[in-house]
Amino acid sequence: MSIRRLPEHLVNRIAAGEVVERPASALKELVENAVDAGSRRIHIRLAAGGLDRIEVLDDGCGMSRDDMALALERHATSKLPDDAIENVATLGFRGEALPSIASVATVTIESRTRKGDGWQRIIDNGALQSEGPAAIPPGTRIRVEQLFGKVPARRKFLRSARSEYAACLDVIRRLAMARPDIAFTLEHDGRRAISVQEDESREDRVAALTDRALADNHVVIALEREGIRLAGVAGLPTYHRGVADHQFLFVNGRPVRDRLLVGAVRGAYADLLARDRHPVVALFLDLPPGEVDVNVHPAKTEVRFREPAMIRGMIVSGLKRALDEAGFRSVQRADPSAFAAWQQEPVSPTPIGAMPIFEAAGDLPPTTYAPSLGDRRASFLTPPPMARAEPAAQAPPQVHSFPLGVARGQVAKTYIVAEAEDGLVIVDQHAAHERLVLERMRRALDGAGVASQALLLPEVVELDEPACDRLEARIAELSEFGLDLERFGPSAMLVRSTPAMLGAGDVHGLVTDLADDLAAYDSALSLKARLDLVAATMACHGSVRAGRVLSVAEMNALLREMEITPHSGQCNHGRPTWVKLGHGDIEKLFGRK
Repeated sequence: MSIRRLPEHLVNRIAAGEVVERPASALKELVENAVDAGSRRIHIRLAAGGLDRIEVLDDGCGMSRDDMALALERHATSKLPDDAIENVATLGFRGEALPSIASVATVTIESRTRKGDGWQRIIDNGALQSEGPAAIPPGTRIRVEQLFGKVPARRKFLRSARSEYAACLDVIRRLAMARPDIAFTLEHDGRRAISVQEDESREDRVAALTDRALADNHVVIALEREGIRLAGVAGLPTYHRGVADHQFLFVNGRPVRDRLLVGAVRGAYADLLARDRHPVVALFLDLPPGEVDVNVHPAKTEVRFREPAMIRGMIVSGLKRALDEAGFRSVQRADPSAFAAWQQEPVSPTPIGAMPIFEAAGDLPPTTYAPSLGDRRASFLTPPPMARAEPAAQAPPQVHSFPLGVARGQVAKTYIVAEAEDGLVIVDQHAAHERLVLERMRRALDGAGVASQALLLPEVVELDEPACDRLEARIAELSEFGLDLERFGPSAMLVRSTPAMLGAGDVHGLVTDLADDLAAYDSALSLKARLDLVAATMACHGSVRAGRVLSVAEMNALLREMEITPHSGQCNHGRPTWVKLGHGDIEKLFGRK
């Protein structure tokens, strides 16, 4: 077959296939043009998820009649004043967006400059239909109708209107997050979905576009190194989601989906979250244009860094530093279903027979009259529930002196109840102590190592042969934690000593869990990640278990250590270790508000 030159309309459709994959792709290109035009307000209207209509109205610089005609030609752009494509500072620069979209849809463009008259052009699938004057304020309005309407092979592969709308919403959310100085409004089928005002702070804009609760449960990222700046907002480890759809990454103001950046975020939260949970972050990376290549993908959603290792290190260190400074903070977002359980129940009146009929004289107890009621007599004479009390050896500490308050008691032998200056604090003693033990173990590893405690009689733990092989291969690493193991035949391990900070515990359960963890993650983790995994497993076994009765002194000691320990607001699995019920919430429960 001989080589032939493709006709112009086919070239445009092929180009459209690279740039315009779905309505969200077209919307992204149009809004990026509006941002690059210097707009302060951008209004978007969608119909049927963008399948029927996409309309973008901005108050930017606008286009003259001649510029409008040129903008509809391929590879024509105002965003590259010279040939230095590596120094591009705008979002769009290929010059293919408008002609590509116009080749597969009906496009109406109206625009007006500040000092000129408005003009309109209508293009139907690549063919000019009409043009003429237009009454429009300064700026540009572009309407795209029936995308892929005359390309049924592409149209039938588009998803439902609801799915396409979700993709469009994600595009606008990311672009609006990147530019808090611009006001964005998105309407879908006449209903307003996004409305953010101009000149907002970055933290407010991120919270407005993700979840308002993030405003109270985040840390601020700020790091600069060798001319590269990292800023943004990161949710506390206990503020997480089941999917990674709330991780927003920007490079020089451009929303990207880069594996390097996603991997760096995962690494920073590796020891703070369960493996099936994902953090909420919005990171903004600004670096010289020569240090990043933004022209490696037609849709410009991927980038390539000159120094990828340095970028990854900045993200990991910046996130870890901010999370370390958060200290014992935890998300104070009560489960609505749990909070709804606090309901006013009708109080049954006290049986007459259980009421004191006269006060005790001298040392005699109060007399209770119990009429003869058959089998019910015992219920009237049942003594009231007893509570444990301890003599006060010294005056209790002042509530306002400590952020987590002062211990007042223990519930279900699992939860510590403390009174703080601004409310009631409830602490999960096992989860909290688990984190404290892990942080102690890490500090010991950074110093002289974890002290070990020899067992009076070495304990034999029977496992299957592959599990023993895995443990035997990590004997040197485990000894750094104070756990001394020896191979004891083909299917058993001999435990000679355990970490001293764990105390006497379930040695068999500890070794078994370590073997299981190494089987699940060993081959996929680095040495440091394996050490963190071992430390987390040991900390779980060495922490104060639910069901153990603590003295008031022990409870207060736990609270004080939490206040000075990094990440003590969440356990090793990403769950919160404490929650607070504010005075206002308590008053609502009793109808005082």
